[in-house]
Amino acid sequence: MIKKIAGVYVSLVSKLKDLPPLAFRLVLAYGFYGPAIKKFNHFDNIIEWFDKGLGLPFPELNAYLATGTEMAGVALLTLGLATRFISVPLMVTMVVAITTVHWSNGFAASKNGFEIPFYYLLMLFSLVVTGAGKFSLDHLIAKKCSDTCGTESNT
Repeated sequence: MIKKIAGVYVSLVSKLKDLPPLAFRLVLAYGFYGPAIKKFNHFDNIIEWFDKGLGLPFPELNAYLATGTEMAGVALLTLGLATRFISVPLMVTMVVAITTVHWSNGFAASKNGFEIPFYYLLMLFSLVVTGAGKFSLDHLIAKKCSDTCGTESNT
């Protein structure tokens, strides 16, 4: 009886497997939106902060990279397009944010610690490994390519 209930449960839950990648993508897109817009709207301040506040090398280049990556991330994660590709530079951005801004504050988000960027890093890693899921342009493109490639290879 317990085995049957467990089997039914696993069967039902497995039908939800494409919801976590969608949820991760949307949460991440929302999370990156505010910082991306702030960087974009106050770009000169970001360069100065990267230079004088954080002491990053090549502050202008890094400001362009961070802003561009976050802006692209918002769009691409929302659409589920090039998800595995954009997740890697976003992961790099999170590692830089953790090491330069948040690490010294400890883990807790309430103290501007690295908790939230770490969660983002884990979600991005999951998207790199599993992909965007069924509810994405990546999936539609792969399906279209598979259908087209399969048809062409049979002719």
